[in-house]
Amino acid sequence: MVIKKNIESLKAELPATCRLIAVSKTQPVTLLRQAYYAGQRLFGENKAQEMAAKQKELPADVEWHMIGHLQTNKVKYIAPFVALIHSVDSEKLLEEINKQALKNNRVIKCLLQVYIAQEETKFGWGIDEVPALLHPEFATAYPAVEIIGLMGMATFTQDEAQIRNEFGSLKRLFYTLKQSKLPANVTMMELSMGMSADYKIALEQGSTLIRIGTAIFGERNYQA
Repeated sequence: MVIKKNIESLKAELPATCRLIAVSKTQPVTLLRQAYYAGQRLFGENKAQEMAAKQKELPADVEWHMIGHLQTNKVKYIAPFVALIHSVDSEKLLEEINKQALKNNRVIKCLLQVYIAQEETKFGWGIDEVPALLHPEFATAYPAVEIIGLMGMATFTQDEAQIRNEFGSLKRLFYTLKQSKLPANVTMMELSMGMSADYKIALEQGSTLIRIGTAIFGERNYQA
C-alpha cells in the first residue's frame, strides 16, 4: 500500500505535460508488480540484463525505459522491446542501437544524454556537441533510430540554484533545437530530467519525464 500511495502522491504533483517513470533498478519483481497494480506502466532500469529478465515477468503493456549508462555489447538484450533509451551518449552507441534495431525490424526511440553536471562520474554529450551531431545526414546514418528529445542529470548537491541552472541549460538547448531545422528522424518532444531529490526543480524547468526510485520504493535493495 505504501508504494501505491507514493505513486498517487507523485502523480498528483505532475502537470499534464509530464509523466512518471518508476525507477525499479535492483528492486524485486514483487515490488514492481505492486507499482503495476497501482496503475504504473513506465519503469526505468539501469542494467540491460536486469531489464530483460524483469520484462519477461511483467505484463506486456509495461513501457521499459533504459536510463543508465548503456554499454554497446548490452544493447542486444533490450533491443526487441525497449520503449525509450534515455542514455545515448556516443556515436558508437548510436551505431549499435541502429544495428540491433534493424535486426529486430523496429525503430528504437532514444534521447541524447547531455552532460550538464559538475561531476566527472556523469556521462553525456557537451551542450555544444549536440547541434553538430544532428547534421543533415543523421537520418541516413541511423535509419532505425528516432531521437525524440534530451536527457540530463544535475549535480548531486544541496545547492538548488546550481541544480536550477543546470536543468535550465538543458531546457535552453531543448528549445533551441526545437526551433531549428532537424533531421527527419529527430524531434524534440521529451525532456527527461529530475530524480527523487531534485524532481520539483526539474518540473519548474519543464521536464516531461521524471525518473523516481527512492520516493516510490524506498532505499535501493542492493542485494536483489
